[in-house]
Amino acid sequence: MAATAGLALRQLWAAGPVAVPGVFNPLTARLAERVGFRAVYMSGGALSAGNGVPDIGLLGVTEFVQAAQLTAQATTLPLLCDADTGFGETLNVERTVRLFEAAGVAGVHLEDQVMPKRCGHLAGKSLVDADVMAAKVRAAVAARRDASFVVMARTDARGVTGFDDAVRRAKQYLAAGADAIFPEALETAEEFARFAAEVKAPLLANMTEFGKSPNLSVAELGAMGYAMVLFPLTAFRVAMKAAEEALKELHAAGHQRDLLPRMQTRAELYDVLDYPGYEARDRGYLRG
Repeated sequence: MAATAGLALRQLWAAGPVAVPGVFNPLTARLAERVGFRAVYMSGGALSAGNGVPDIGLLGVTEFVQAAQLTAQATTLPLLCDADTGFGETLNVERTVRLFEAAGVAGVHLEDQVMPKRCGHLAGKSLVDADVMAAKVRAAVAARRDASFVVMARTDARGVTGFDDAVRRAKQYLAAGADAIFPEALETAEEFARFAAEVKAPLLANMTEFGKSPNLSVAELGAMGYAMVLFPLTAFRVAMKAAEEALKELHAAGHQRDLLPRMQTRAELYDVLDYPGYEARDRGYLRG
């Protein structure tokens, strides 16, 4: 997978637009593949929240890469991963890219925030100098062993220094070798269209909920020129709301009987996991 995942993602965006859902564990990645998605994403925000901490750079590269490896192993789909700010400076970025690539993912995106970073749709962010970020991009490109491994540059400039600086930074990151650009927290449909008109590269649009960006459709963004449309926390938010409601009902009723129609059954879970396939292989090995 490591040698082909990046190429698979590139082929998808070339034929785009491709919808990329966030998957918050390996089982969710399998579900996404089952329902027909063609690529998946590991969000640093979801990973952090799932570990009970906010998305402010508290988890390290080891935790990110371990989660990425388990997810990549659970699906045949190319996996794009959030790599925050690269977990340090240029030499740290080298190591980060090599670890993610060895984990079997299709690529990573790096952002131009100052550590400790903040959620891209919150106020109070700070940016590194564009030259510093460009150096990180060069380090990431130099570090990859497979030329198809995707190095995507995310700029958070729109919410800090403005739209024009986001465009300027995107062009500088492309000149440094970035394969694709992720403009974070654009605020209107017109801004999405204008960014695509000014930055000629494979672009990713982030359709996170409850943030600064309008929730546009894959078709709308594809018509503007976006190659990838990201839904980083949609499944996570729905799952967490469902879990909260189920726990409240269980606590109030003292039983789970009324929740049964809303559950994935044991048989459905085993089907997603291919439980029968594991058993069949086990029996085959024992028979020799």
